[in-house]
Amino acid sequence: MLNASYEPLQRVSLHHAIKMLVREVAVIEEAGEESFGPFPKPLVLRLVRYVRTRWMHVRSHLCTKSAIKARDKACAYCGGSAETVDHVIPRSRGGTLTWENAVAACLRCNHKKGNRTPSEANMPLLLTPGRPTSFVA
Repeated sequence: MLNASYEPLQRVSLHHAIKMLVREVAVIEEAGEESFGPFPKPLVLRLVRYVRTRWMHVRSHLCTKSAIKARDKACAYCGGSAETVDHVIPRSRGGTLTWENAVAACLRCNHKKGNRTPSEANMPLLLTPGRPTSFVA
């Protein structure tokens, strides 16, 4: 989906795209060969009215579990596939979900570390957790 100024905004489902066409808030810029009722299959939509996108940039600064996994891309302890998020200082000891206290971890390392700090568990971090300077989801 494109903004009225032709800048890319986001991907939307086919169902959502058809609803936008019915409400006439978007027009088809590029269409596929199939059709859905009176509309061809939309591949690219453009909004009729310009939408301010300040919210898109503010969201990237939120510290969420999915953002932590996107930042680290691998387990902070063994370098394997990151499936969970581990608190460096455990929550039971007052640790919170912040950029500096959370790292991506595989299930095995997260379970092995448990309710201890990395030094107590003898599991050194392969990276230093911190707020990302740029964010790509």
